[in-house]
Amino acid sequence: MDRKYILTSLAYAILGMSLGIYMAATNNHGEMVAHAHIMLAGFVVSFIYGLCHKLWISGGRNALASTQFYVHQSGVAVMSGGLFLLYGNYIAHESLEKILAASSVAVLVGMILMTVLILRSHRSA
Repeated sequence: MDRKYILTSLAYAILGMSLGIYMAATNNHGEMVAHAHIMLAGFVVSFIYGLCHKLWISGGRNALASTQFYVHQSGVAVMSGGLFLLYGNYIAHESLEKILAASSVAVLVGMILMTVLILRSHRSA
């Protein structure tokens, strides 16, 4: 699971950096919020989760670890895409509000599940 997280985090880093370079090249920084979320929730948090799996969570190939991975990744992907569409003025806020709210909750649930994984791992160590 650690490798999946690290590879996914690097993919988010490439995407976020590409968006940042595009904003700089076009001198249009309207996507700054999407860029920040891609870099922080996508790259940084996923990278930290990968480190948590490598350092503390033994047997990371269980149902809870897989659920946590997919909840976090789907939440970040939907949130990043939704913010890109919102701040790029491609889709109105009213159309994205519920989608962005649900994806934010998914990222929060992913954090709660990671906390449970860490607590369970600590007890068994």
